[in-house]
Amino acid sequence: MWSCDGIPIMKWYIHILMVIQVSVMEGLVSARVNPIRASSVPENSNFLHTFSSRAKRIAFGSIGIMKNTKSFNSVAAAVQPLETSTAGRFDNTLPSKEILEVWRNANAVCFDVDSTVCIDEGIDELADFCGAGKAVAEWTARAMGGSVPFEEALAARLSLFNPSLSQVHEFLEKRPPRLSPGIDELIQKLKANSIEVYLISGGFRQMINPVASILGIPLNHIFANQLLFGSSGEFLGFDTNEPTSRSGGKAVAVQQLRKANGYKSLVMVGDGATDLEARKPGGADLFICYAGVQLREAVAAKADWLVFNFKDLINTL
Repeated sequence: MWSCDGIPIMKWYIHILMVIQVSVMEGLVSARVNPIRASSVPENSNFLHTFSSRAKRIAFGSIGIMKNTKSFNSVAAAVQPLETSTAGRFDNTLPSKEILEVWRNANAVCFDVDSTVCIDEGIDELADFCGAGKAVAEWTARAMGGSVPFEEALAARLSLFNPSLSQVHEFLEKRPPRLSPGIDELIQKLKANSIEVYLISGGFRQMINPVASILGIPLNHIFANQLLFGSSGEFLGFDTNEPTSRSGGKAVAVQQLRKANGYKSLVMVGDGATDLEARKPGGADLFICYAGVQLREAVAAKADWLVFNFKDLINTL
């Protein structure tokens, strides 16, 4: 048999392969590469049973406050924070002492809903359900980035699919809310600290009322838009009298509730340009950008505090 320096060729090949394997392993160890482990929910798990059996109650049941809704928080557990690869580009991820002081002593905290309290953009999901998802999602991206007036984007998106009342009901039954990880715990801690919680959204009350019910937020603590339907359930448009139906509307809503309740300090939490707008004189004292679902860089860069995980807010209360 052929040989190399006296070593049979087969043994020589084996020797080379072993050297390569050892070198690769040493490289992985030195680079501290961690294995990726996939996880899934078994088909027969209690979670799936609980989720499916409760969905109809949330869509069509009482819109009052519901109890024992912890199971819904698990729906969003697969969302991965973006902070690992992006936080280094921003200098506002560590709050100053003054910012923490405002956060801890706020009289009220207002949350955006889509891509903040929930992991989805509600109008995108409804449009997708009605068969116009892609076109509407493109408009949503433009509106949230601040490049198009909100009222223009809202009207344009709705005109692409004109949802009927029956479609909205079916959507709520088949696609119940999906909460962002940690939002339930954060809201409960705020309430335990006697801090009032509000939902201020450019989305629609028909889809936000169930979210408020899950989280124990009174319905009179919601500022949102209203879809309008005719006597036969046909789509007519949306209520333009709602402050959140236009650009700058969230700032108006915050100013209204602050004045009505005499709040000395108020915080806005959200992901979009309309949330950033709430930080105006007489409005929010502090804007916290939540980028755990969507990172809109133009908005994140102007935030007082940028967070990718609600645990950052929970742990600093």
